[in-house]
Amino acid sequence: MKVLVIGGGGREHALCWKLNRSASVTEVLCAPGNPGIKREARCVAVGAEDITGLMALARAEKPKLVVVGPEVPLVKGLANLLRAEGFAVFGPDQAAAELEGSKSFSKTLMHEAGVPTAKFETHTDPDQAEALIKAWGAPIVVKASGLAAGKGVIVATTEQEAIDAARDMLSGNSFGDAGSQVVIEEFLEGEEASCLFIVSGDTIIPLASSQDHKALLDGDLGPNTGGMGAYSPAPCVTPEIEQEVLDTVARPTIAALKARGANFIGTLYAGIMLTKSGIKTLEFNVRFGDPECQPLMSRLTSDLGEVLLAAAESRLAGTKLEWDTRKALCVVVSSAGYPADFEKGQIIEGLDDVEAAGTTVFHAGTSADGNHIVNSGGRVLGITALGDTVAAAQQTVYTALKKMKWNGGFYRKDIGYRAIQREQDNS
Repeated sequence: MKVLVIGGGGREHALCWKLNRSASVTEVLCAPGNPGIKREARCVAVGAEDITGLMALARAEKPKLVVVGPEVPLVKGLANLLRAEGFAVFGPDQAAAELEGSKSFSKTLMHEAGVPTAKFETHTDPDQAEALIKAWGAPIVVKASGLAAGKGVIVATTEQEAIDAARDMLSGNSFGDAGSQVVIEEFLEGEEASCLFIVSGDTIIPLASSQDHKALLDGDLGPNTGGMGAYSPAPCVTPEIEQEVLDTVARPTIAALKARGANFIGTLYAGIMLTKSGIKTLEFNVRFGDPECQPLMSRLTSDLGEVLLAAAESRLAGTKLEWDTRKALCVVVSSAGYPADFEKGQIIEGLDDVEAAGTTVFHAGTSADGNHIVNSGGRVLGITALGDTVAAAQQTVYTALKKMKWNGGFYRKDIGYRAIQREQDNS
């Protein structure tokens, strides 16, 4: 079958890479794609947020399956429009995508459905937000309610930092319209993990567990980012915890959406915190995580095309996902300065040598400048490897990264450190 993938980041590169290796798939198209995706798919220069252009592309190409990678086209209702014209789509409809499009909606739905989550309030008035922050004290979490590319979360260690963040968001300075409403949450202490599920109606199938590293700097310090690396599986997610997340987080959330008339066919991403008082849900995304998608696709041995088409055609029940028993680890290379300002157009060399050292290089924020690959975004590459242990996969990636020639590149040096500590403790 012909599959059209929407998007042009690291997640979409991983999806195209896996689909191109699926026996059920004869051709992969990607809009708009990137220089790395071009090796796996026929790229078409239509932006992921150009809904009119994407509809025209689908009508012209007639793919059997459309996979919507990023959240913005889902929030804009692309899946609804495609389904209305008879296309099989992997991606939730607009009403279900509000789960990611509005943190206020998401938290309210969790509260109504009894999903365990942090105490919260939603505010649009800076003075009321300040009063709440002073009442609750620090540390405290301030979130822009709308889409902010994974960067709209401030974990404030002082009341003043939280007040400044809330005022900055509500003034429109930080995240534009995404910050016109802020969600203020109690600070949760524990270990984070990513639990993803393939959902089709009432059928919910867990993907392998993973763990993202959202902070910019080693030791989980510095500002929040869209993710600086990930690995799978996450040893902190035991089979018992996976079952508990399925029963207490995923099922009630999907049921609550269904009760509101929302149609969820796609990936439900639950970011969870393992606290002393049990599982708490931090956030929901309505698509594969980035960078979690890269290690997950590296480990998946099932035919991805078959799985996603079965979900899109409401026949997912009975599907069993198969996984490589090895561990996978992805290190994100960002542009120096990210998540703030950074310089674009810097030449990146040595990527073939990085891959020859046993890794897969997934492109995220890259462009072609003649025969050169240059950086065009904040998170630029996802260097991914498999290993018998997380430590082995980590060593492969960091050894390979020494072959990259890009002075403007930045990456954490400790991705996977929690799992590696557990491996050492258990050895």
